[in-house]
Amino acid sequence: MITAIREVRRAQGLTLEEVAARCDPPTTAQTIGRLETGMRTVSVGWLNRIAAALGVDAADLVRLPDRPDIAVAAELDVDGAHALTHPATVTPPRAEPALVAVVVRGGIGDYRAGDVIWCERLAPEAFGTALNRDVLVPRPVGRYVFARMIGRERGQLHLVPLGAGARQQVVADPPWIARAVRLVRPL
Repeated sequence: MITAIREVRRAQGLTLEEVAARCDPPTTAQTIGRLETGMRTVSVGWLNRIAAALGVDAADLVRLPDRPDIAVAAELDVDGAHALTHPATVTPPRAEPALVAVVVRGGIGDYRAGDVIWCERLAPEAFGTALNRDVLVPRPVGRYVFARMIGRERGQLHLVPLGAGARQQVVADPPWIARAVRLVRPL
């Protein structure tokens, strides 16, 4: 069985020791490490114990071929949204085909470094559902804008970037946008 225990643990910012202590009954960090790496077989009992310790469903710890990771479309920092230098993915609790993710590397607006923003891709006819929401908008040559959509007029989107003092931008006829639907923030 291929598990995502390590990915989920790291996404939550937990150490092996912390997960081991959260198990009921507590176990050792070495045991958790062996279960993560496949050096020890993960039984259903262990899977349920670790899932409870991580606060997720046991199904979220199992990799299935029909449950793909979400491609990271852009990184966000104080300078705005940027294309990735290397392809990356994030593991969703439950993947949906229309989701893309934005990884926040530097705090901007309401977002903090380490946040992951799940975004639902929308076709042009659904752009109106993203009014007054944060959206990721593709630009030419692999660039992006992540901003609040404040209006839509004759195929043009009116966007206010998240940074303080940022000026409104207008983007004409993007092929798609992605509306922010979920914020995953490590505590």
